[in-house]
Amino acid sequence: MTVDSTAARKPRRSSSKRAGKPAASPGQPELVQLLTPEGVRVEHPDYSIDLTPEELRGLYRDMVLTRRFDAEATTLQRQGELGLWASLLGQEAAQIGSGRATRPDDYVFPTYREHGVAWCRGVDPTNLLGMFRGVNHGGWDPNENNFHLYTIVIGSQALHATGYAMGVAKDGADSAVIAYFGDGASSQGDVAEAFTFSAVYNAPVVFFCQNNQWAISEPTERQTRVPLYQRAQGYGFPGVRVDGNDVLAVLAVTKAALERARTGQGPMLIEAFTYRMGAHTTSDDPTKYRRDEEREQWEAKDPILRLRAYLESEGNADETFFAELETEADALAKRVRDAVRTMPDPDNMAIFENIYADGHALVDEERAQFAAYQASFAEESN
Repeated sequence: MTVDSTAARKPRRSSSKRAGKPAASPGQPELVQLLTPEGVRVEHPDYSIDLTPEELRGLYRDMVLTRRFDAEATTLQRQGELGLWASLLGQEAAQIGSGRATRPDDYVFPTYREHGVAWCRGVDPTNLLGMFRGVNHGGWDPNENNFHLYTIVIGSQALHATGYAMGVAKDGADSAVIAYFGDGASSQGDVAEAFTFSAVYNAPVVFFCQNNQWAISEPTERQTRVPLYQRAQGYGFPGVRVDGNDVLAVLAVTKAALERARTGQGPMLIEAFTYRMGAHTTSDDPTKYRRDEEREQWEAKDPILRLRAYLESEGNADETFFAELETEADALAKRVRDAVRTMPDPDNMAIFENIYADGHALVDEERAQFAAYQASFAEESN
């Protein structure tokens, strides 16, 4: 599903009447929700948010542009311009809602799929693509936006975030840290250790788990016997499950969790219950392990269509807004294409830089060997 088709499709119009707290299905844990899949605004007794029409349109814009960028990156990989790409399709609300909940002085530790969070933190989308093209080790300075480089090792960023948060607490700062990981990563020992340390040291960190139902080809029920958010209880801090396709609920819950961390109340686990609409990465084929009916069920909960339905029912956006946004999305896609295709190749010797602060004899030896190897090709051509 591309952003063009998503933004252009006419969602079902819905009533703007505010309903009560949505009831959980029998035998299922409660899901914090402020906007139903049909675009109806509902209330929750513990979490609320009041946004202006401009702010609502901003969230919609964020999700549309992020989806369009993501679709363009997937296409570029299929064309051989990128070595790999991990799509966020379907998880826009989880990322935009949580990303917009952060303050500039908060620090974010992502995995490799947080393109929407990067957008919220002000990282240029084109900078996300260098690593996947193989021309750099990351593409941005983490300290400029308080947004760490992408982490490929599954779950390790939870420990990095916990350590950073412990340092924040020792410094006496009132900022918070947020760590992103998936449902599969929740089974990693690094995440368990991060939970332990964060609880014992009351670290100001929020653990944001995007439960997209599949750890590559393994479903969530093979990762845990209880809902993921309930794991926090065993470590001594609270957890909550939020509708990960509801950008308003994600924003409200994450804001509350970050404020809780900033005020010295310790860590919290958020399980954003969402769905990975595409493949795990472009090297994966989800048709091998997942039914089409499952995806179709989740398409009805699309986060972008949901917010569009609410915007239209409240009269907070018109066709001019949507048309202008499509034009902006087209321009972003072109900028991404042009940037990727003109990225300069790295210096062959750059791989040896920034390994040790003061240099190292073994690295110097390897650098010389590689330089001689490269020079041999020039000698043969002469």
